[in-house]
Amino acid sequence: MELEIPAENVQKAAEKVARDIARLARIPGFRPGKAPVTLVRRRFADDIQGEVVQALVPEYLEKTLFEKKLVPVARPEVDKVEYKEGEPLRFRAVFEVLPEFELGDYKNLQVQVDEIVVGDAQVDQALEEMRERAATYVPAEGRAAQDGDFALLTLTGTPVGGGEPVKADNILCHLGAEETIASFTENLRGAMPGETRRFRTVYPEDYPDKKLAGKSYDYSVEVQGIKEKKLPELNDEFAKDTAGAQGGVATLDELRRKVRESMEAAREQRQKAQARDKILEQLVKQHEFPVPEALVEMQMDVRLERLARSLAAQGIDPRGAGVDWVALRRNQRDRAVTDVKAELLLDRIATAEKIEASDEDLEKEIAAAAEGSGESATALRARLTKQGALDRMKSKLRSDKTLEWLYRTSRIETTASRES
Repeated sequence: MELEIPAENVQKAAEKVARDIARLARIPGFRPGKAPVTLVRRRFADDIQGEVVQALVPEYLEKTLFEKKLVPVARPEVDKVEYKEGEPLRFRAVFEVLPEFELGDYKNLQVQVDEIVVGDAQVDQALEEMRERAATYVPAEGRAAQDGDFALLTLTGTPVGGGEPVKADNILCHLGAEETIASFTENLRGAMPGETRRFRTVYPEDYPDKKLAGKSYDYSVEVQGIKEKKLPELNDEFAKDTAGAQGGVATLDELRRKVRESMEAAREQRQKAQARDKILEQLVKQHEFPVPEALVEMQMDVRLERLARSLAAQGIDPRGAGVDWVALRRNQRDRAVTDVKAELLLDRIATAEKIEASDEDLEKEIAAAAEGSGESATALRARLTKQGALDRMKSKLRSDKTLEWLYRTSRIETTASRES
């Protein structure tokens, strides 16, 4: 938008700023506040111009946007400011607005979801995973390391061609495992505790740790110990230990029944989540419209922040995780565009169907979030208010209610079963 602020408005604003400066300015030869305004305007011309622009441009822009019923999705960028005394103040505002599009058919959608089977095989698999989590690592006495063992290592790696060496203590290396570099398995197989092995490792170009990818290291590795994994027996004792004091489980059959009930409850939620994803996917495919770049950028930031919080929750410093954040952000773009489209569609459908998130809905959400964080609902509400996050929370609730409405009004078909 190319805008002009009338010259008389600019003149009045400049005179007011000049009078304000004159009251405070110290000018040689004049007592404070007694210098002529004409002298002040010449001496402080740049300061006056800057204050006039800062005062008038946002005010005039906001008024114009309101009159034209335009809602920027992000703060407008102002450039090409032209300020000449006695003339209108001219400037350009560049901003994005929400796209105009016609809503297609969103009622009675039809989507297919995979059937999730919960049978004996799936329950057995869940119990095996419990055994894996309860495994212990015991010393392998009187023998050399073999595939399947866990070797406790102290190592030093020197980059071929020079560079900063890599040093680590108490590293547990799973010999023969898929995630273990082949050279470690090959060179540590047959080693005894106390033995030192020396070998070269060439890391592939696509190795997850970018500091090592494509590089070669000469390693000196001392085997401190050899451990083997012991799984607990699948019996009543295991069932009681796994369930814990409050589990109400005394036998393996009771644990098996409890696992099945939990998996069946989770199945419903997983199938519902799958259906909701398919509904959004179908809606996005049915509607073709441009999305504001500002919203896409914000969504990419949200996705990366979510990943960083997930790493931090696992005790991993996101800054030292070896993640190429720039490339990862770039790879998030297509997904971010889809997310923004889906959100805009949900907003339009909510308006069309008069779906709103009530204050009661908001209070329930705050209470649930407070319970999960251990914070009082009052303190959480105060913090969210200070952060300006209540409106975002209410908007999210509105979108969730709209998606739930779409789920209820859609036809959900289940396809042939697959493994859980």
